[in-house]
Amino acid sequence: MKVVSLVYISLSGNTESFVRRLSDYLLEQYQDVQVETIHIKDLVKEEQEFYEMATPYITFLPTYLEGGNGVDNGDVEILTTPVRDFIAYGDNASKCLGVVGSGNRNFNNQYCLTAKQYSQRFGFPVLADFEMRGMLGDIKKVAEIIADLYEL
Repeated sequence: MKVVSLVYISLSGNTESFVRRLSDYLLEQYQDVQVETIHIKDLVKEEQEFYEMATPYITFLPTYLEGGNGVDNGDVEILTTPVRDFIAYGDNASKCLGVVGSGNRNFNNQYCLTAKQYSQRFGFPVLADFEMRGMLGDIKKVAEIIADLYEL
């Protein structure tokens, strides 16, 4: 049985909804798969120490920024920094297969900007993006990417 690990943070519930629906879809579509979800917010809330991932994983990251326009006058990541710290912990960055960004297209250039910044900082690809809670088409697209990466 293959284990698919999904690491995420959700503050408004949108990313959590997407990850939950994606997990259900993967379990329905692929045999011999187990989905492990790790909500970084729970680790922080329970004051658990970060740990090194034993297996490859995919990160799901919403965008919360403060200040600037994200293009020519800066931006400051807020609320999602524990994900950055988790990825930077130990050897976790090398085990991340990529990031799926989410956001609101109304923010133009800042749409999924945090995922793009993590991709540059840690050297893994942006695999996909979705707006708000995502649609069924987004779930199917990300599931297909995961199936290819994990050879399901």
